[in-house]
Amino acid sequence: MDISEEVIKTCAVLAKGGSIIYPTDTIWGIGCDATNSIAIEKIISIKKSPPSKCMLILLDQAEKIHNYIHKMPDIAWDLITQTTRPTTFIYPKAKNLPGNLIAKDGSIAIRITTNEFCKRVIRLLGHPIVSTSANYAGKTPPILYKDIQRELMNQVDYIVNPNISILNENKPSTIIRFIDDFSFEIIRE
Repeated sequence: MDISEEVIKTCAVLAKGGSIIYPTDTIWGIGCDATNSIAIEKIISIKKSPPSKCMLILLDQAEKIHNYIHKMPDIAWDLITQTTRPTTFIYPKAKNLPGNLIAKDGSIAIRITTNEFCKRVIRLLGHPIVSTSANYAGKTPPILYKDIQRELMNQVDYIVNPNISILNENKPSTIIRFIDDFSFEIIRE
């Protein structure tokens, strides 16, 4: 399978407001263009997620974080550079993203992906992509493609070819929330 061809097909779907099932750097996810509120609403509906359940965005490089938050906590760069496994950071005061993606407290969860396919999609699309596990709310996240429920697959616009999948991890990412400039809490290890 040619990864370049799959990146182009995936971006064409995302650019039209479509939803995808795709391999991330941790597990299989459902995603869309993170700047498209209608596409985000579709994912919320597909997953049957409660309104309080937040999704994260994937970026291809840390330097882009400032485009989506008002202020980078002072401790953030130290933590970002020291993490050795996929880590999602929750930043206060999101910006430039649809309201249905931002948590009620104004925060946004961001992970810098290490997955080459995801990086290339984000670069070509020119926007971050939403990432949430490819399962119904409350169900076990799928590590392998074969673990994704068929009913769920039938609800998205495109499923990325599983032959390009190389997961760096086999579990959901670590989650860290910034409390202020110098403190944080670990939500999930």
